[in-house]
Amino acid sequence: MNIGLGHAMALGSAATWAFGVILARQLGATLPPAALNLFKNGLVLAVLAPLALISTHGQLPALTGSQLALSLASGVLGIAVADTLYFRALNELGAGRMGVVGNLYSPLVLVLGLVFLDERLGPWQWLGFALVAGGVTLVARPSKRGQRQSAHSLRGLGIGLGSIALMAISIVMLKRVLEAQPLLWISLLRLAGAVAALLLLRTWPRMRRHFQFVAANVPWPRLVVAALCGQGLSMVLWLGGYKYAPAAVAAILNESASVFLVILGALWLREPLGRRALAGVALTFTGIACMLAARPP
Repeated sequence: MNIGLGHAMALGSAATWAFGVILARQLGATLPPAALNLFKNGLVLAVLAPLALISTHGQLPALTGSQLALSLASGVLGIAVADTLYFRALNELGAGRMGVVGNLYSPLVLVLGLVFLDERLGPWQWLGFALVAGGVTLVARPSKRGQRQSAHSLRGLGIGLGSIALMAISIVMLKRVLEAQPLLWISLLRLAGAVAALLLLRTWPRMRRHFQFVAANVPWPRLVVAALCGQGLSMVLWLGGYKYAPAAVAAILNESASVFLVILGALWLREPLGRRALAGVALTFTGIACMLAARPP
């Protein structure tokens, strides 16, 4: 198999994100989406800043003005706005239907990569994409009995689609910057843009209620571990996947997060794993094998 650093980081990002979701699954009951997003990213920013300095021996990277602007803008769009919308859609649609909406992420990155980065996939990679997409759909699609009806389904769908589109745009616009600059520094700048935008949003009187919560009800140790693993480590690996592999390939491998989530849920939380989910897991890992076996076109 042709397993490069970018492939390994993209798969590692999917696995650590799923682990973080398992840890953070109850946080939405005590923290509104905007507050959860601010706390998670603020904590990761505080931890990542000294690591970025150590990685370059205290030297600041030589970024151009456009690279700095793209890094900050990517954080605002892809974290401050997109993640907050994602958490909101997750609350309204539920994990199953939001998982199906999330399947649009890799096709959007494929299209954007084709148009703006001139990336191409080979036959084996297209086959891998089809298998991964089919497997993730099987895993994520809720059964008729398990669907949660909501009066706000249409609104939730629009919010979810917006969040996925912004995630795809934010990573494609950053691809060339990632290739040219240190990974930890770009991760840090992206987080800085996101946290600054969230803090600014919090000062807006109409938005203050979206940041209100009862501190005594928040499971803080769970929040810290979920932030450092599911947000911090996962984000660095996620960006590393795009730095060292084509954007389209990294996006497809990222789709395996839904499958890792199902596997961890079955092993850790003893959640039932039906035949459809097993078939989805098998399809997804077959697709990943095709992606890793393919030679770049």
